[in-house]
Amino acid sequence: MSLEANVGSLTLSSPLIGASGLFGFGDEYGELLDLSVFGAVVTKTITMRPRDGNPPPRVVDLGHGMINSIGLENPGIHWFVEEKLGEIDIPCRLIVSVGGDTIDDYRRVASLLEPADGIAALEVNISCPNVDKGGLSFGCDADSTSAVIGAVRGETGLPLIAKLPPLVSCIADIADAACASGADALAVSNTLPSISINIESERPRLGAGKGGLSGPPLKPVSLFHVYNLAGALDVPIIGIGGIETADDAIEYILAGACAFEIGSVILKWLNSPADIVKGIKEFMSARGYRSIEDFKGKALLRKEESGG
Repeated sequence: MSLEANVGSLTLSSPLIGASGLFGFGDEYGELLDLSVFGAVVTKTITMRPRDGNPPPRVVDLGHGMINSIGLENPGIHWFVEEKLGEIDIPCRLIVSVGGDTIDDYRRVASLLEPADGIAALEVNISCPNVDKGGLSFGCDADSTSAVIGAVRGETGLPLIAKLPPLVSCIADIADAACASGADALAVSNTLPSISINIESERPRLGAGKGGLSGPPLKPVSLFHVYNLAGALDVPIIGIGGIETADDAIEYILAGACAFEIGSVILKWLNSPADIVKGIKEFMSARGYRSIEDFKGKALLRKEESGG
């Protein structure tokens, strides 16, 4: 039995990926959990210049999910390349998330990462709902998506993963634009723009007002997008959103995802990565599957089944 996952030209030892924003620069959780069960970890988003992020409070626990408003806080690309990257030592692949306020910011960040060692791929964040400039605005329009991905592709030969937003009029158009401009895979999807209001203070609970919803409420939305895109496009898809158990992860693979990212569940249960991988192995063993490919996309309806 093999858990190997192929994300385009990128081969991972496991389909489990640590999502951007929850695992710092990849090595912070090294003493708390077994990172060897991961195929890769995605760094927090790196921008051209240092960002202070949004004012606190930055996180609201809804009980059934979480809204965060970190605002892409990070020390900037120069510090990351010159001070941090060479110190990262993890037993899985490292994917660097890149962001920017402008298309040129994305291009410059990619150009500085291109000669660096130890990077398996870039995840291009065109879907963060927690910043006023860049972020979500790029991923909501096919032309701007094409411009960003094309600019990054022009600076690097590394595999590119376009991280898409869940709340767009036609995600297939955004996905098509990303792939046509050089994306090798899609990450579907980022958090859902959200807000929570304190009725006592009569003010938003987050310092910045708005934020991004993650956890179980996001899963049906992201799963829907993965399912539809997998049925329409021949491109590797990484599923993201509300994955807390092996069953959740298996649903994404059955919907057509070749790998999946986990995030907010780590705040509730540090052993969740190992439990998820164990559960996938048990599912595969019980069904006689030898690889992820054996059941990837198996839930997709054929035309004769859907009446098409």
